[in-house]
Amino acid sequence: MTYSGRVTVGGPADVHELKDLMITKVAVGPMDNNAYLLRCRATDEQLLIDAANDAETLLGTIGDDGIASVVTTHRHGDHWQALTEVVAATGARTHAGREDAEGIPVPTDVPLDDGDVIRVGRVELTVRHLVGHTPGSVALVYDDPHGHPHVFTGDCLFPGGVGNTHKDPKAFASLIHDVETKIFDVLPDETWVYPGHGNDTTLGAERPHLPEWHARGW
Repeated sequence: MTYSGRVTVGGPADVHELKDLMITKVAVGPMDNNAYLLRCRATDEQLLIDAANDAETLLGTIGDDGIASVVTTHRHGDHWQALTEVVAATGARTHAGREDAEGIPVPTDVPLDDGDVIRVGRVELTVRHLVGHTPGSVALVYDDPHGHPHVFTGDCLFPGGVGNTHKDPKAFASLIHDVETKIFDVLPDETWVYPGHGNDTTLGAERPHLPEWHARGW
């Protein structure tokens, strides 16, 4: 089956099979949040990005092998509703952006800063701190040595624009600056984007629209 990145709450997961990494995407909760389970194919170690909601579904997706880590992309409540249950069931270490950790009601074992590296088995993910949607939002970049990069953007980048900055011009200016300089300027058009809600996209599909995002201010 070809990976599409299109999932619905209550529907099946979609699996993106890379040479070194398997990425399982599932939609959960009333706000159609995406959660991503990453599995190193060499070691079978697993990492979850956003224990957003519906712990039963997430734990079923994780399976008996458990997870070593869970990363919360930012402090908004729809991204951590199942975090307590998932951590209790798996004993996973928790990661979140340093500036957002206080806003997450589960203690953060590993506060993240820009440029940090998170390992899942033999796979490395680079942290990009993107300020504007929240003070401590993080994206995770997997630079696949066998292909193009993959980036998990939380609520900072979607098909059609950057994340919600609540009509705050300073927050928008900060977010689009960080998204441009840390994502668009350093990653190729083929980069696959996995957002916190909705369908996936690529940087190439979004890059031509950057001027209009600037012009409209969101």
